[in-house]
Amino acid sequence: MEKIISVGIDIGTSTTQVIFSHITIENLASAYSVPQIDIIDKNVFYKSDIYFTPLVSETEIDGKEIKKIIENEFKKAKVSKKDISTGAVIITGETARKKNASLISEQLSDLAGDFVVATAGPDLESIIAGKGAGADKLSETLNDLVINFDIGGGTTNIALFESGQVIDTACFDVGGRLIQLDEQNRLKYISEKMKKLVSDLNLNLELGKKVNKSELEKIAEKMASVLSEVLKAGEKSSEYNYLITNHDLSKNYSVNYVSFSGGVADYIDNNQSDDLYKYNDLGIILAQKIRESSLYKDHKVYQAEETIRATVVGAGSHTTDISGSTITYTDNIFPLKNIPIIKITPKEEKLAKNDLIKLIKKKLDWYDLDFEAQTVAVALKGKKNFNFAEITELAEIIIAGMEKIIKMDFPLIVILENDAAKVLGQTINRLIGEKKALVSLDGIKVDNGDYIDIGKPLARGKVLPVIIKTLIFGK
Repeated sequence: MEKIISVGIDIGTSTTQVIFSHITIENLASAYSVPQIDIIDKNVFYKSDIYFTPLVSETEIDGKEIKKIIENEFKKAKVSKKDISTGAVIITGETARKKNASLISEQLSDLAGDFVVATAGPDLESIIAGKGAGADKLSETLNDLVINFDIGGGTTNIALFESGQVIDTACFDVGGRLIQLDEQNRLKYISEKMKKLVSDLNLNLELGKKVNKSELEKIAEKMASVLSEVLKAGEKSSEYNYLITNHDLSKNYSVNYVSFSGGVADYIDNNQSDDLYKYNDLGIILAQKIRESSLYKDHKVYQAEETIRATVVGAGSHTTDISGSTITYTDNIFPLKNIPIIKITPKEEKLAKNDLIKLIKKKLDWYDLDFEAQTVAVALKGKKNFNFAEITELAEIIIAGMEKIIKMDFPLIVILENDAAKVLGQTINRLIGEKKALVSLDGIKVDNGDYIDIGKPLARGKVLPVIIKTLIFGK
């Protein structure tokens, strides 16, 4: 048994925070078996102050200030860089789309060592927040649908879970800091989409002019109404459609259980409203209007494990290896580090061919590859015994679903739980003409949101060492 320190750093549209945790790991395998390191306990021992994310401009993160914040929190926590064994940096919300997000992630990775650094698109952010809120665990306990609304400064990220697995996501431009005020309640900032909403409501808001409470309430009420429409069947309002960030839920669902996370969620169940303008924005008023809406009143509201801190507390890892007799890989492409996973569940594997291709493409879009090019691995359980037609169809599905990766200068990485990676890899090579760098592994169990490292081949190429990094959530 060993106790290690992990760090979680979350840089969002509105806020930045740092969390340090003790993670207890243990090798559960016998002395003569492949090491199987599992996380058996976690304990957050330090939570930083929550800072407004420093920006140089509306399109650029202030990297120097962020680094100062994090270095200062290391000192306050009495943790040095050499103490950190593992961790995660998650850049989310509008911050992930700032022009220097990649540079920031590199700077912070250097600060805290070799750990997962993810620039999260709206879908991945929805999943991370939902898991941080505990919606995935609740759906598993209830064996039912649970939807989490993570309402932050710039967006509301929505994740729907069924029996512990994420099945759909959506994102809306609804957030507490899309309208900002100065100390005299004069309009300091308004987002482009809010300008249109204000116009549709026949309100006259101008930069530099005082905004009254009734005007803010009308805007917040409309935003809350839009979120309520997410779980309503039938035709959607025009406001609903233009406030969609990337896409809506794929279909209508009958959902009973709702949870809320994000900074705004702190005030949904908090009736203390002495200072509506505490943060010089719309957040507290928006929270009140959500509480008054049908989204809150018509569903069973589950108290999230975390609200504003519904984020990762770090990353734990366990190591395994896989037999060279059942894998396929291209030489000279290793090591590969911090590769994100999209997981196809056994239920999803049973979808019709075209539907499964669409699903893989949709999950691939979680990582916003158009904004930041990176490789992503696809994982599935797979059958224990494939016939020729079945393995050919699976290869065709993977090639079509992972088309965006195949067109990039990255290796195609496929992971199976069952023993079929060699023949699957050979079939993929045959269909795409062996022009693409490929890694096809089996005997590995991963989940959505995991990351893997694949080391250089060992034992004369018979073994590829794999490290699986699992994002950890906790109170």
